[in-house]
Amino acid sequence: MDSWQKQLPFDTIACLISSGNEIIKYFILHDLLDKEVEPIETLWKLPRVEKILKKQEKNGSWKYPTPKSKIRSAENYNQLETFRILGELVEKYGLNKDHKSIRRAAEYLFKFQTEEGDFRGIYGNQYATTYSPAIMELLIKAGYADDPHIEAGFRWLLSIRQDDGGWAIPIRTVGMNYRDALAKPDTIQPDKSKPFSHLVTGMVLRAFAAHPKYRKSEEAIKAGELLIKRLFKGDKYSDRRTKEYWERVSYPFWFTDIVSTLDSLSFLGFSRDIAQIDETLNWLKTRQTEEGLFELKIVRGRDKDTKYWICLAICRIFKRFYD
Repeated sequence: MDSWQKQLPFDTIACLISSGNEIIKYFILHDLLDKEVEPIETLWKLPRVEKILKKQEKNGSWKYPTPKSKIRSAENYNQLETFRILGELVEKYGLNKDHKSIRRAAEYLFKFQTEEGDFRGIYGNQYATTYSPAIMELLIKAGYADDPHIEAGFRWLLSIRQDDGGWAIPIRTVGMNYRDALAKPDTIQPDKSKPFSHLVTGMVLRAFAAHPKYRKSEEAIKAGELLIKRLFKGDKYSDRRTKEYWERVSYPFWFTDIVSTLDSLSFLGFSRDIAQIDETLNWLKTRQTEEGLFELKIVRGRDKDTKYWICLAICRIFKRFYD
């Protein structure tokens, strides 16, 4: 048994295998047990992948099922849905830009990138410091790390930081709600003197953590240090005001939670010897059940195996911190 496995009270490998999910088993062998596996392309031919790909539109998007015109346009809803589907394909099945559907999806998403470098539309004409880096994260993982669009995205992220070194939703820094902001034709600039939001900073750091160059940057390390100090605390802004949001998890990652945060910190090179990280890892240990899963609130998706995907993500985290 590897050292990371010994850190957990109960057997996670047996638990994950018991899911009966052959895709999860593939990643157990490759990511956790360092075994040789078939090429990742074998997953791309699975019926469930083909079912998803058949719904892709000619322009590379996936249609959002129930758009609400009072909130955003159908096109911007489709941007959101394409981001969601891209997460499924990249994170669960390992698709990358070698697959034509990923290239088509990337080209579709790049159309929403402004000259400033952000991906705009999900918040109307306002900056989306949440979704822009989340889209970048997936595209980087899909093989676009060296693409000029991604470089432009990082330049924008670095330009829009708060003075303290973290990030926030610009409209929140000026006290505006989403409904009023979506009706504004002009893009509202942030008040950079206001404090960072850990919700936003955690999502931004996922893009940095995914990138082989930017994960080593001083800006990423500084923001990581800020995020560590906010573990299990309420956000400075109204979107995540209570600390319970840390325990509300999803996979693929969406908003900032305890699992997505530890995942990013492990890639950014932070050590488990840091007190807050050690305490958080120990807290996760207390949340493990005898079955091997973790008692966390799953808040997104209908995949019955999400609890196993979360378990797999936690195992990867422990492996990076302890092996």
